[in-house]
Amino acid sequence: MDYSGPRMTKTIGYIDWRWQAIWWIHFFLLWTTIDGQTRYSIPEELKQGSVVGNLAKDLGLGLSEIFDRKLRVASEAGKQYFSVDAGKGELVVNDRIDREALCGQSASCILPLQVVVENPLQSHRIEVEIRDINDNSPSFLSKELPLKIAELAAIGTRFPLQSAEDPDVGSNSLKTYSLSKNDYFSLKYKDSKNGKSVPELVLDKQLDREKNAHHQLLFTALDGGNPVKSGTCKITIVVLDINDNFPVFSENEYKVSLKENSTKGSFVIKLSATDADEGLNGEVRYSFGSHTSGSVLSSFEINEVTGEIILKGTLDYERSKSYPIDITAKDKGTPEMEGHCRIQIDVEDINDNAPDIVLTSKPSPVREDAPRGTVVALISARDLDTGDNGKVTLQLPRNSPFTLKPSFSNNYELLTSGPLDRETFPQYNIEITATDSGSPPLSSKKTIPVSITDVNDNPPVFTQPSYNVYLKENGVAGSILYSVSASDLDFGDNAKISYSILDSKVQDVSVSSYVYINSENGSIYSMHSFDYEKLKVFQIQVQAKDQGSPCLSSNATVHVFILDQNDNAPAVIYPSSAALGSLSHQRMPRSAKAGHLVTKVTAVDADSGHNAWISYKVAEATDASLFTVNLYTGEVRTKRAVSEQDDSSQRLLIEIKDDGEPVQSSTVTVSIVLEDGLHEPILDLRHKAAEPSKKNGRITLYLILSLASVSVLSVVTFLVLAVKCIRNSRSSASCCTRRSDCDDYKNPNRNLQIQLNTDGPIKYVEVLGGDMLSQSQSFRSCMSPMSEYSDFTLIKPSSTTDFKEVISVLDASLPDSTWTFESQQVSTK
Repeated sequence: MDYSGPRMTKTIGYIDWRWQAIWWIHFFLLWTTIDGQTRYSIPEELKQGSVVGNLAKDLGLGLSEIFDRKLRVASEAGKQYFSVDAGKGELVVNDRIDREALCGQSASCILPLQVVVENPLQSHRIEVEIRDINDNSPSFLSKELPLKIAELAAIGTRFPLQSAEDPDVGSNSLKTYSLSKNDYFSLKYKDSKNGKSVPELVLDKQLDREKNAHHQLLFTALDGGNPVKSGTCKITIVVLDINDNFPVFSENEYKVSLKENSTKGSFVIKLSATDADEGLNGEVRYSFGSHTSGSVLSSFEINEVTGEIILKGTLDYERSKSYPIDITAKDKGTPEMEGHCRIQIDVEDINDNAPDIVLTSKPSPVREDAPRGTVVALISARDLDTGDNGKVTLQLPRNSPFTLKPSFSNNYELLTSGPLDRETFPQYNIEITATDSGSPPLSSKKTIPVSITDVNDNPPVFTQPSYNVYLKENGVAGSILYSVSASDLDFGDNAKISYSILDSKVQDVSVSSYVYINSENGSIYSMHSFDYEKLKVFQIQVQAKDQGSPCLSSNATVHVFILDQNDNAPAVIYPSSAALGSLSHQRMPRSAKAGHLVTKVTAVDADSGHNAWISYKVAEATDASLFTVNLYTGEVRTKRAVSEQDDSSQRLLIEIKDDGEPVQSSTVTVSIVLEDGLHEPILDLRHKAAEPSKKNGRITLYLILSLASVSVLSVVTFLVLAVKCIRNSRSSASCCTRRSDCDDYKNPNRNLQIQLNTDGPIKYVEVLGGDMLSQSQSFRSCMSPMSEYSDFTLIKPSSTTDFKEVISVLDASLPDSTWTFESQQVSTK
């Protein structure tokens, strides 16, 4: 028969139109749904490319979804018999289907298929029923069957014939036998315990060896197909003389059960046949039938004398569940007489096959924010054993964020059951354990790798929340100030970090005018050189941002402290003429005594700390023995009384140095004219200071008001600073940077100045006061920028009252400092 697909025509044989109508109705109803599953029915031996059914339509899928969702068919038969026509969505035959090779003699032949689609991942089970066609003829194991029959055989004696085999099933299977026409024999059947009829040759007429010693018969097996197919076997009968009794078994059929793990040499059964004859005619020998299959001969052997059958090979229930064996008992008479029986050896299954885990669909990478119940992979479990030995359960390790959900039969879906974190576990190696229900149970394991893909759930993190940078002034523009660094636990673009500076103001100017940052490595560069005298401290807000979607960011604060360099020379502010670059002229009476105050040179240094400590000395003099200058105050006094021999015109070159490295200096030239009869206004002023006068009273009043104002303002200022520092105690630098570059408290009348550097850690406190020509005082404290405690060195003040005012101011601001007043140490704990 020739089948060209679902629209099948038969080219051989006569077809009744009624049968053909019934067949077409059955064929066009190709698929049905059984328990929610799709089933198609096709005949075997269809040509490649034949359409089985419209799979896309039956599963409710559009043609575009076949490509988009990657529809594919997986067969559990081990061979891909079907494929999907992607253009039409039809399930077509991919390879030749031989029902007998797939299902043997089974009445039903079902091919289970699994249809898998992705996005989202789903699976559908379909079944294809393979219907039998009459493509096999009945056949005998042997084309010739020799029989030896004694001529004295009684009428009605039966001789078993070999059964024919037909791989087809149902109506196409073996139906009947026929025997060629003859005068001596007929064909009858004997029912066996398995429900099959065994053909037997029956003697209908007494044989006469002298008339006919040989008989030739044609034994034909017929199936029920349309047209009928047949197979033949030639029976050759040799008529024997004399020995007229054959061995007889106690039973015609025996049934034995053996476990499949039985060892070689195991006893199976002992057969016994009796022969009524005597002597050699009654001596029986046992053997397997002449048409015994090779599998029986390789697995069993029979003792020809005792009739014992033992196991000589190994049994495998999964390979063969039973062994039908024909046994022949022959005597030694002439002619030989033989008896026959059949043994059915059934193999009992034991749990000797471990379960097998099959990955139906490879696991796809899973996002770490995937919701619970996301399908990761499709898994099936198989066990070749039967019964409880073939019942399989799957287990996952404890605390696994995955679970198994049964779908149908022994198929499972691997689902997420808990939160996933790629930063903790970028990949899970899921170990699945399959265990059967046998005794003892057998198990197997399979590891399935599941990759976790990253989502942007971690912001960049700086190595520290704030940074302190100390930068010397007068640096080169474009030099690197500092490099900040941040890390991101995410992966790929989610972990790529770019750096930027948030806009803020420094002295009412955008911070971007001062610095810029490399967006890739976080290096911060200066835009120009910094001047400590103009800017002492400022802040930079740096932001680190990843490239995820949406992006995440974090900020860090960089405190930049400008360190002073000795880049300013002392500047003379008194005498004012000297400050303007001209010569200072002073007059002094010749009657001046030793210690007479001639004048005072006052200079200031724009630097701070040690760089602003100023000292005075006489570099050149007309008479070095006549004048001296105070090292710290700059007061020019006479070392001795003026004599008549001294020149009336004296010239002093005073050098002013700071304490920096390198030393910066300047000079001032003072010209002194010695005159006779000149009054000493300065000394008179001192002697008359106690006399009540409007001028002195006014000066005293101004001094008191100035000191009181300074004290009150200092206390209020430091209280405000203390409150702000307490609120932001974690960063002492940020507390101080909220003030201006320096706070000056001045008395306009007495030139009293208190200078506090409060930008960042306090580096110096300087107090200047007094009239230019009076016994002025200067208090100065210089501290290292890295020190928390420093010593204040105070140059001797002119009066105890002024000194107390200064002490009160410093004590309120720096209670943990230690001050030195000339040679005395004052503790303000």
